[in-house]
Formats: sequence, C-alpha cells, structure tokens
Amino acid sequence: MIEKIFKLRERNTNVKTEIAAGLTTFMTMAYILAVNPSVLSTTGMDATAVLLATCIASFIGTACMAFMANLPFALSAGMGLNAYMAYTVCGNLGYPWQVALLAVFIEGIIFIILSLTKVREAIFDAIPLSLKRAVSVGIGLFIAFIGLQNAGLAVDSATLVQLTNFRENIHTTGICAILAVVGLLIMAILYIKKIKGSILIGIFATWILGIICELTGIYVPDPDAGAFTLIPSFHMTDFTKLGDTFGQCFNVDFDSVGVFNFIVVIFSFLFVDLFDTLGTLIGVSTKAGLLDKEGKLPAIRPALMADAVATTAGAVLGTSTTTTFVESSAGAAAGGRTGLTALTTAVLFLVSMLLAPIFIAIPAFATAPALILVGFLMFSTVSEIKVDEKNYTSAIPAYLCVIAMPLFYSISEGISIGVISYVVINLVCGKRKEINPIMYILAVLFILKYIFL
Repeated sequence: MIEKIFKLRERNTNVKTEIAAGLTTFMTMAYILAVNPSVLSTTGMDATAVLLATCIASFIGTACMAFMANLPFALSAGMGLNAYMAYTVCGNLGYPWQVALLAVFIEGIIFIILSLTKVREAIFDAIPLSLKRAVSVGIGLFIAFIGLQNAGLAVDSATLVQLTNFRENIHTTGICAILAVVGLLIMAILYIKKIKGSILIGIFATWILGIICELTGIYVPDPDAGAFTLIPSFHMTDFTKLGDTFGQCFNVDFDSVGVFNFIVVIFSFLFVDLFDTLGTLIGVSTKAGLLDKEGKLPAIRPALMADAVATTAGAVLGTSTTTTFVESSAGAAAGGRTGLTALTTAVLFLVSMLLAPIFIAIPAFATAPALILVGFLMFSTVSEIKVDEKNYTSAIPAYLCVIAMPLFYSISEGISIGVISYVVINLVCGKRKEINPIMYILAVLFILKYIFL
C-alpha cells in the first residue's frame, strides 16, 4: 500500500529512511510552534489559538504535499510572512487581525486559481533574479531586527535605535537580553556543528537558563515591567481556544478598511509568498535530486496547489500564510525523497497540539535568537547578488529593496521600492530589453499605491 502511494523503490528509498527524514524535518522547523504564537499574539490574537491553528494548518498543508505531489516538503506558518502580518499590516497600517486573516484567505484563493494555470510561474519568471534574491535578504534583515527588539537588545533612542543598557533593570529586562545573547550563541554553535534541531534545542536551552535564573533570584518576575514568571504551569491543552480565531477572517467590518489599501495588502502577501514558495521548492528539490534534466520540478503544479490549499485553510483556522519551509532541506539531506517524509512530519505537527501549554509558555527572549538566526540564513543569499559595475542596473535596485525592509519596517515597502527602481533605472539607462512587460505593470501598481495612500 505504502509502496503504491509513495513509489519508494522508484526513488531508491525505504520506509525507515523516510520516517527518519520526516522526524528530522520536524525537529528543524518545530521552532515555529514557539515563534509564531509569540509573533501573532502581538496583534491581539490568543496565543494558544494561534498555536493550534498553526499545528492543524501545518498538518493539512504537509499532508496535501504528501498525497498530491509525493514530495518530501513540509509546510507551516512562514517566517517573514507572519512578521509582515503582525508588524506591518496590523502594526504600521493598524488593521485588525481579522482583516489580515481575510487578506491571507483571499491570497490563498487566488493562489489556488493561479496554481491551476501557468500564471504563477509566469509572474515568477518576470521578476529579475537579483530582486528575487534581494527579497530573501531583505526579509532576513527584517526578521533579525524584530528578533533584536523582542530580545530587548535593540531599544528606542534619540538615534532611533541603540543597544540596550544591560545594567538597567538587570533583574528583569537586563538579564533577559543577556540570556538572548547566550541563546543566540548556543544556536549558532549547534547549527555550525550540524546538530539536528539546533534552533529548537537553542530555544529550550535559553528558556531553561531563564528558569534557573528565576529559581536563584537572578531574574525577578515583575509583570508591571513586562517580566513574567518563566516557570510553566502544566495543564491540558484548551482546544476550545481555537474558537477564538476559527472563521474570524469572515468577521470583518469593511467600513474601517480602505479598498485600495486592502488590495495592496493582498498583493504584498501574494508577492512575498510567491517568491518564498517557488524559491524553496527549487532549492530543496535541487538538494534532493528531484529536478529533471531541464532543471524543472515535474510535480511543481500539485506542490503549488498544496501550498495554496494550506494558506487558505490556515487563514480560516487563524494563522498567517502557510508556506513550504526551507528547513525541508534537512529532511532531504537525511534521505527523504517521497511524500512519506512529508506525511511523517504532518503527523508530528498534529501530535504537537497536546504540548501547546509548553510552547505557549516559552518567553520572547528565548524565541528571539531563532528569529535572528533564521534572518542570517535568509541573508546568506546576498552573496549571490552580482554587484560589479556591469550589473549596477540590477544591483542598485536589489540594494534599495534590501535596506528598505528593515529601515522602513515593512516587507512590502522593500518590494515596492525594488520593483519601481529597477524599472526606472533600466529604462533610463537604455536597458529596456532587460525589463519584462509584467514588471511595468507591477511598477505602475506600486506607484499608484504611493499616490493614493
């Protein structure tokens, strides 16, 4: 039965290898179960509800990937996309989280439609490679900046931002910032040594160090200062909490939402998710040796459909865009070649709901190092952007895209500036042939956004 569904022999693998690969993938991406509730709860969403929604959406998406595409890829709430929802859509723009979820839902529906055609691939091909890489780098810096803030390391000042004074409030926020630095070093060392689950281990190690500090009096809980007890209370998962977010994407008052602004938000989700998904699929497929002789992924259309279904389901459940995780490469490196790897990961996400009280209790300073390290992993793409004199017309727009995201605190602003500057610079410098017609349309849409917002 398993052989018939997943074609293990055809891909030179077996059940034992696939299950081990699925466990490896889960260990490398399980940190999202601690980070996502921490990020999205800043919008006013219930943390337990977010975790349950994340687990179920991850299960649905990854199971769809297993049975529809027979690929060893796992899906969950995307890093960067959750930050965009929390800190840009709900933060800077001030939209209620219900509106943000509706935007994610509509994005998912659009992706389902696009996944039935070649439009999604056409849009991807229209964007120059330099900007695709710049989007990844910019999101990496943006996530890292958020991590520094959540850790209490980067604080407001007369120069907009500065390093915190560790000696100030040493027994509350000060020690938390120090523990975040220690946690980052632990994660980095474990990752360099290629320890499986290095990010998740680092999160728990940092949390345990915090508990030890509390038990010894080094850390003193002070709710008024935002410093709460680090010792978790063990109890059963309250599954009724899911009702706080389930279906809330349809409970929206459009009188308080500008139509054009809302369309821009949807487009931004579309744009970021588009590159994140396709880039991950290509990268992981290459590592797993699943590409054909022309460098294409034969099952890319059902894979994109699985991603779109997961995003739509996740929005209804109550979480940000669900997308294919680059950590799937860990499972591929462990020998995962079929959907059985993905199915194993999917089941583990479902089981994780029983551990919700533990994941929810993890403090922000313990998850912040994960954001910083994931930011580094995304930033590493910067070395692939050509910055020599011959490529200035593509390198400068990429640079503007990268710096705009963290400095303007918005992924969409970085994308907008990158697209507009690319079209204008190449047009004026006589490189019209370098510009895909679709880029003109994108540039005009972004310019209209600035005119009417």
